[in-house]
Amino acid sequence: MADITQRLGWRHLRGAPTAHIRHHRSGKLLHDGPGLSFWFRALTAALSEVPVDDRELAMTFHARTSDFQDVAVQATVTYRISDPALASARLDFSVDPDTGVWRGAPLEQLGTLLTETAQQHALAVLARTPLAAALVDGVTAVRERIATGLGAEPRLPATGIEVVAVRVMAIRPEPEVERALRTPAREQIQQEADKATYERRAVAVERERAIAENELDSQIELARREEQLVDQRGTNARREAEEHAAADGVRAEAEATRTVRLADAEAARSVRLARAEAEGAREVGDARAHAQAAWLRVHADVDVATLHALTGTRLAENLPNIDSVTISPDVLTGLLSRLGAGAGGDEVGA
Repeated sequence: MADITQRLGWRHLRGAPTAHIRHHRSGKLLHDGPGLSFWFRALTAALSEVPVDDRELAMTFHARTSDFQDVAVQATVTYRISDPALASARLDFSVDPDTGVWRGAPLEQLGTLLTETAQQHALAVLARTPLAAALVDGVTAVRERIATGLGAEPRLPATGIEVVAVRVMAIRPEPEVERALRTPAREQIQQEADKATYERRAVAVERERAIAENELDSQIELARREEQLVDQRGTNARREAEEHAAADGVRAEAEATRTVRLADAEAARSVRLARAEAEGAREVGDARAHAQAAWLRVHADVDVATLHALTGTRLAENLPNIDSVTISPDVLTGLLSRLGAGAGGDEVGA
């Protein structure tokens, strides 16, 4: 939109570099070009502003494939006005001299023209294409057909329009159809995923089996080695027991030999001791016998009274030492009685 200011009944217009300004007064073209700036009178001026920059026109329309399936096409057409004089002559690009706003809607007219032309060519392509092919290769085919159709459309050059580029973003079926089309692919993907899962599980089971077999082999080898260790320990124990038994036998034999020798020596010593004791006893007996014989020979010539005296002397020598004698009345009475009886007998004898 042009920038217009007012000064004392005059108007000043300042255009943008991307806007082509055409100024007519009384049917004469006074100013023509982009980015102009000039003064004019509003009552006598006829102004038009034509954009000359590249413009994007987004469009979405529905079409039907050869198998009667509805699809939605999303496309964008890039265009520019290459001949502003021709465009301003064919379309209403006039602006209000007071505000600089377009009096009509020229860009909407261009959009309608481009959209209907592009839709016409897209429908022609999709009407001969089944849905599956349209979803796979339809974007390229529709873009090429729209670009070719717009390039061959005679009304666009006659209006001063040049198509720069055509882009088709997507061709989408209805949501129900799209879900139905996705189902086989999803099922296949799910089957492949399940297959991969099963294969992964199979590999895991195989690895677990291999690990279990390795562990079992290790346990068997360990048990075999433990058995060898037990056998070796038994052999060592038997060998050690045999060696201990042999040593104990040698020790017992030596002890028995020593004991026999000690017993023989003790027996010989006892025999010698017994013989010595017997010899000593015999010699003592002989000595006692000689002494007794001598004693008898000495006392053989002694009278009986002397022998009695000697006997009493020997008896007194062998009696114990008596410090005091206690005589009870009964004993004393008995002794006195005996003494009295003895005295009477002596007198009678006398």
